[in-house]
Amino acid sequence: MNRTNQILAAILALQIVMAAVVLWPRSLAAGDEPLFAGLEADQISQLTITDSSGNQIQLAKGPEGWGLPEADDFPTAETKVPDLLAKIVALKTSPLVAQTSASHERLKVAGDAFERRIAFELADGSAHTLYVGTSPSFGASHVRADDQEEVYLTSDLAVSDAGAQPSTWIDTTYLSIPREQIVALTLENGNGAFHFEKSQDTWTMEGLAADETLKESAVTALVSRVSSVQMTRPLGKTERADYGLQVPSAAVTVETQDPDGNTQTYTLKVGAQSEEDQSYVVSASESPYYVRVSSYTASDLVDKTREDFVELPPTPTPESTPASSSGS
Repeated sequence: MNRTNQILAAILALQIVMAAVVLWPRSLAAGDEPLFAGLEADQISQLTITDSSGNQIQLAKGPEGWGLPEADDFPTAETKVPDLLAKIVALKTSPLVAQTSASHERLKVAGDAFERRIAFELADGSAHTLYVGTSPSFGASHVRADDQEEVYLTSDLAVSDAGAQPSTWIDTTYLSIPREQIVALTLENGNGAFHFEKSQDTWTMEGLAADETLKESAVTALVSRVSSVQMTRPLGKTERADYGLQVPSAAVTVETQDPDGNTQTYTLKVGAQSEEDQSYVVSASESPYYVRVSSYTASDLVDKTREDFVELPPTPTPESTPASSSGS
């Protein structure tokens, strides 16, 4: 090897060593850095989550905790939002998957192509956006901060952790009545008024004729339905005319008695049905909020008829008349 080649080889070796010294430590350090430097969970005061279908929900922190501003701050379930914030804060800049914007759409972390877009505001007024994209394997997701080109892979945050529907964030139980303490129930709808009472574990129905039999299984099914009412989403605390509650589609009155003899009365009203998703507006005496309830739940109250609860006596079969004998 001549001297020129030796010099070139030495320069190449030096460049390789310098690259290793400069780049390798940086990569290790970058992997230990948070995706959002200096961010702490208690600094975040508002979240807006959008999914790939255009559904969007806003969550805000108020004096009483996290809630849904669009529904008069209906409270979120206690740990739901804090759990998401902890996962956002924990995101790291490692492992690196891509470094250019050309990959953003393919990995679903682009501004107009994403699985989830999580925009969050801090108490000081600053704002950030996190994009959560495709999942290349179970438990892993691509993520990108809006002010960075780099895309990272994480196992700390999944698309399912950031739902854009209210039901993801709230306790969906709207009305809960101790079922075993229900002693009387009245259902009123467009088909009439039906009153039931329980005595010693046996249900009776007002107005039952002597030759009619009560379908107790139908009554116990109704009791089960009204003792636990699940909502699809809250609407707020202000009644609107289009809720249809002034002339409800159905109204239920439930009376309970506890082992000490204390009684309580609950009321539930079913209002107008939505043409969009077929859900019904519902109000209950135990809550200041109006909510939407699925058609499956509400129609069971709206459509009930007397025949659903009463087993009619069998219709007598006409006796056949003997044929008259022909004259002689």
